[in-house]
Amino acid sequence: MTVSDPSCQRLTVLLSSASVEISSRGHQVAQLREHFAAGTDVTITFLPGDNYRHNVETAVALRRAGFNPVPHIAAREMASREALDDFLARARGEADVSRILLIAGDVATTRGPFKSTRDVCASGLIEAHKIASVSVAGHPEGHPFLELPDAMRVLGGWRDWGRQTKTPVDVVTQFCFESTPILQWIAELDRAGIDLPVIVGLAGPATPATLTKFALRCGIGNSMRALRAQIGRFGRLLTDTGPDDVVRGLRCAPAAATASIAGFHLFPFGGLRKAGDWLHNYDRDPLGRERAAMSGAGLQNP
Repeated sequence: MTVSDPSCQRLTVLLSSASVEISSRGHQVAQLREHFAAGTDVTITFLPGDNYRHNVETAVALRRAGFNPVPHIAAREMASREALDDFLARARGEADVSRILLIAGDVATTRGPFKSTRDVCASGLIEAHKIASVSVAGHPEGHPFLELPDAMRVLGGWRDWGRQTKTPVDVVTQFCFESTPILQWIAELDRAGIDLPVIVGLAGPATPATLTKFALRCGIGNSMRALRAQIGRFGRLLTDTGPDDVVRGLRCAPAAATASIAGFHLFPFGGLRKAGDWLHNYDRDPLGRERAAMSGAGLQNP
């Protein structure tokens, strides 16, 4: 398959409008304006201990800066139904939030009545606040707590909820360092009859040490070997490793294997500037950038 094939072109277009993630502290908004286009969807993390009011403040700042804020809702971090109700009301009323990204939350114990994203779904608050679309998390290399059949049942439940409420639901994946786990996971969705659109998570350019740190924190498994292979291919002096290999693998896959991919999402582990530069320059001169990387590492193109 060549880059001129329609499926490759489709993925390239989707990549050009990738969403990106920032922290709830809001200090990255100015830098975001320098490196990402207005109208970009920007997700706002909800880390353990975050106060949802800070997430709303960041959402307001993003909206004023011309971006589409997409706050994470961490189910286990919500202290009460009233807190979730207030979060959604403020997000809608103050920042015109129309899309949310639901996660369980990186805590072992719940702070309130919501043990999972499905509990949030069952609360009826999403519909009550007229949230237009919902994203949920997908794990191509395995869910940290659920076996594959159970994880598929959860996603199937979200598919059914979306149909019942007429609310668009998509799946934002955890990042990987190679395309194979993503393609295999999409095939599992197809076999299970789960026709949810997939937003592929990509690890933005960062040093191998930084990527390894986040991969271990996020439970990335088998595709770590791809990161090690890239280090071996270019040498350990290579400053940054981007998601080029992942995107290349997806673009070279059969069209049917990537038909459910509806977008991309950047995790800017190396910073917004590097992520933005990579996004703007990808596909313009990939061979030249690879040669430059190899040269910077003291290697020669064989």
